[in-house]
Amino acid sequence: MSDSGSCHGAAPQTGNRKAGHYVALVGPPNAGKSTLFNRLTGLRQKVANFPGVTVEHHVGRVKGSGGQERFVVDLPGIYSMTPRSEDEQVTYDVLTGAKESLGLPDGIILILDSTNLHRHLVLAAPVLALGLLTLVVLNMADDLEARGGKVDPAALAKEIGAPVALISAATGQGVERVVQFLEGTGARPVAPQPRVELPVLPNLPARRRWAGRVGLQAGYTAPAPPEWTRRLDRVFLHPILGPLIFLVVVLAVFQGIFTGAAPAMDGVEGLIAWSGDRLGQLLPEGLLRSLLIEGVWGGVGSVVVFLPQILLLFLFIGVLEDSGYLARAAVIADRTMARVGLQGKAFIPLLSAYACAVPAIMATRTIENKRDRLATVLIAPFMTCSARLPVYTLLIAAFVPNTPLVGQFLGLQAAVLLGLYLLGFAAAVGTALLLRSTVLRHEKTTFVMELPAYRRPSVRSLLLRLIDRAAIFLKRAGTVILLVTIVLWVLAHLPYRDGKAPPIEESIAGQIGRAVEPAIQPLGFNWKIGIGLITSLAAREVIVGTLGTIYGIENAEQDSPPLIESLRKDLTPGGAYALMIFFAFAMQCFSTVAIVRRELGSWAWPAAQFAYMGLLAYFGALATNQLWLYLR
Repeated sequence: MSDSGSCHGAAPQTGNRKAGHYVALVGPPNAGKSTLFNRLTGLRQKVANFPGVTVEHHVGRVKGSGGQERFVVDLPGIYSMTPRSEDEQVTYDVLTGAKESLGLPDGIILILDSTNLHRHLVLAAPVLALGLLTLVVLNMADDLEARGGKVDPAALAKEIGAPVALISAATGQGVERVVQFLEGTGARPVAPQPRVELPVLPNLPARRRWAGRVGLQAGYTAPAPPEWTRRLDRVFLHPILGPLIFLVVVLAVFQGIFTGAAPAMDGVEGLIAWSGDRLGQLLPEGLLRSLLIEGVWGGVGSVVVFLPQILLLFLFIGVLEDSGYLARAAVIADRTMARVGLQGKAFIPLLSAYACAVPAIMATRTIENKRDRLATVLIAPFMTCSARLPVYTLLIAAFVPNTPLVGQFLGLQAAVLLGLYLLGFAAAVGTALLLRSTVLRHEKTTFVMELPAYRRPSVRSLLLRLIDRAAIFLKRAGTVILLVTIVLWVLAHLPYRDGKAPPIEESIAGQIGRAVEPAIQPLGFNWKIGIGLITSLAAREVIVGTLGTIYGIENAEQDSPPLIESLRKDLTPGGAYALMIFFAFAMQCFSTVAIVRRELGSWAWPAAQFAYMGLLAYFGALATNQLWLYLR
């Protein structure tokens, strides 16, 4: 690792603006910003929204050698300081001090890809011109050296008047220089210091000429493009082979979700059952025992058992993303999406919707065209989020036999799960076509995306991502799902007369279910499913916990059969398939409704979206059950 230059910065005239007491991490997309952030902060980070807007960012704490801590804010990636999207506008506002609620950062860590320095240096000029304490980090030093490239950090520091560190965030090489910079920002306030004057660069071509000259003076030699990257791209981006390979990858992912997660799910299920039995033996008969065993263990436990599947899904997505393959998938998808009026840039938000529609809708801010963004927001909830996965898995395990279709590569259960994902995608495409031919008609926009080199995913980064996702899932299980199951348990025990709870069908919860039963009976649903549909408005997977609680209370006087067995007795196959279709289409998530309202600034769009998806879900489920009744 080599670095040079002294900390600099001509402090801008900020008037009454306060110092924010944090360091901003900024850089172009695909420069390794998130990898460096994870390397610096580890588990000492959290996700938050910027004050006044819903743009998501990460805030982390970095421990210095002396034990002191500094806050680092990971800003959305930008290519220039001329904002074109809401994400870029937020980064610009933070760096220029326009967000007075945050204050100016104490310093900036500008991370650039050393293997693509001629292009990324363009961003250095306007960032350094801000006059804030800045460290320029040239990332991917290992890749630069391996591919025959070189750069002199000391010469570059002299040219731009800022300290430069050559590092590899993936391996940790040189990261101690970044920590030293963070310690320096905490040791002294931002103060005017001598610095090299940057030229006035009014347009992009001038910036590119400046970047080229600076790179030449710094002895920069661009590395040769990896031969294996070119060879892989000839295959992965082939107009015929590319989509076929993508399909094979998707099939492998879904088969892996069922087969790979099964042992861990069995282990979690056994642990929950064992702990519930042990707790039940320690507690005397009464309401407290009923609440904990039938309510919490029966409700929350039935959802937690699906955590291994969800983590395996995120592991697959993380590997594909960090390897660089997902960027190619976006290019492949652009060919299809263009036919329905969407651009390839919508692929990334739609892909993230497989995790959760809320951050996916936030991610649409990277789409500059307002109509493209609106269309993406409206179709994102159709993508099968991880909250649907427990519902699908439960119903598939109960009603779909585990028979092989293509040897051991693809089974019927995995095929049905894949079909449900494709059904949600088809609904999104159909809705996009409808929007483009009616209220959102406009000219097609171009799609430009920088393709990163293929890289080996970082095990550390993947583990941190899985730990973060597990924490989010368990937090929801311990808050939203727990609260719903407790409320449901209370309603299932009222009215309490003569020291006894009524039969569950005569309780308040049962009466609510009976009230909605006539409307959902043609779909093959009974009053228990009706209660689940109502509670799942809080979060889709709550229906699993709701059914676990209901069947736990109903079978409290006997050895409670597994939830799967209870469903087989209570639902017909037609009703089970109809319930899958219902959840494939229905919005069923108040958090998503709220975020759409915040993003679009009106209740009109989310209300229309909720009604449209609800009607599609109802009639899709109705058609499914009636078809089963006709064919049986």
